[in-house]
Amino acid sequence: MPSIVLAGGGSAGHTSPLIATADALRRIDPTIEIIALGTERGLETRVIPEAGYRLELIPPVPLPRKPTPALLAVPGKLLSSVSAARKVLDEAKADVLVGFGGYVSTPAYVAAWRRKTPIVVHEGNAVPGIANKFAARYCTEHVKTSFPGTELPHAEYVGLPIRRAISTLDRAALRAEARRFFGLDPDAPTLFVTGGSQGAQRINESVSGAAADLQAAGIQVLHAIGPKNTLEMPREIAETGPLPYVVLNYVDRMDLAYAAADLVVCRSGANTVTEVSGVGLPAIYVPLPIGNGEQRLNAKPVVDVGGGVLIDNAELSVDWVRANVPQLLLDRERLTAMSTAATGVIRTDADDRLARIILDVVRSAS
Repeated sequence: MPSIVLAGGGSAGHTSPLIATADALRRIDPTIEIIALGTERGLETRVIPEAGYRLELIPPVPLPRKPTPALLAVPGKLLSSVSAARKVLDEAKADVLVGFGGYVSTPAYVAAWRRKTPIVVHEGNAVPGIANKFAARYCTEHVKTSFPGTELPHAEYVGLPIRRAISTLDRAALRAEARRFFGLDPDAPTLFVTGGSQGAQRINESVSGAAADLQAAGIQVLHAIGPKNTLEMPREIAETGPLPYVVLNYVDRMDLAYAAADLVVCRSGANTVTEVSGVGLPAIYVPLPIGNGEQRLNAKPVVDVGGGVLIDNAELSVDWVRANVPQLLLDRERLTAMSTAATGVIRTDADDRLARIILDVVRSAS
């Protein structure tokens, strides 16, 4: 029975492809032992057990991006974390380690290298993170990327693993059910708004501030504001408006949210871009303004073919939404063209492809 350890955590960008890959491995061989490796700081403490997988925690090792006193503590923390990761690999008798990036992956890579355990690296973003840059120097055979052209040594483009409920989604077939599920009008043009797993204040404020204008244009809204955020809507919009403006902290059924929508305003994390373009949903991408600029590059292949629109975070405002969103959302011909252009730009079968690569590595090492 193969034993596979999957390392990745901190955000949905790491945990979502990890879970999708685990699901694909289980579909291929239900006897596989799968252990996920994470830290107590990340989203993985909730979502991985909820997905039905065993989670082992190791101490986090944040890597400061600039020279600070915290940098001096990194070597000691790394040694402790490598030791903890090695213990998990030993107890699991791991046949392979698959790293998805994040704080947990660097010590896992070191532990696997010392143990001579085969390593598969998967990079989720168009711009690679520190952990995977480090691993790709030493892992010369199995470095996989979500986007073509990602600059990593020995890299092969396979796509980003996403959930089957999304990759096989028929938006048109589910539209009526989806709109009933969220309490939406069955026929009105529908805008879906999401800032990712934690929400986005700029997106929340810009769209909600234009709520009256959207209503006046005959547009209803499904707005996921983030689990820790609040949004005070005017009573005449929230309760007595002619069309629903549904505000949720978190959407558990993202497949239904995509099916309900005609257009989405969203960030452009790798998972979001892959899912949104994969289901053919026209998008207004608002890249996160921090980091290495990876979110802009994630969306670029879709935007370049006309499947989405990109606007900088600083330029998004209530006035911009008023001037642009109704015009786009009510243009059925353009939405159809955007949907057609987006579909197929980015692979949606990466879960199965990556799972089979992992199993090939296990077989080669045995």
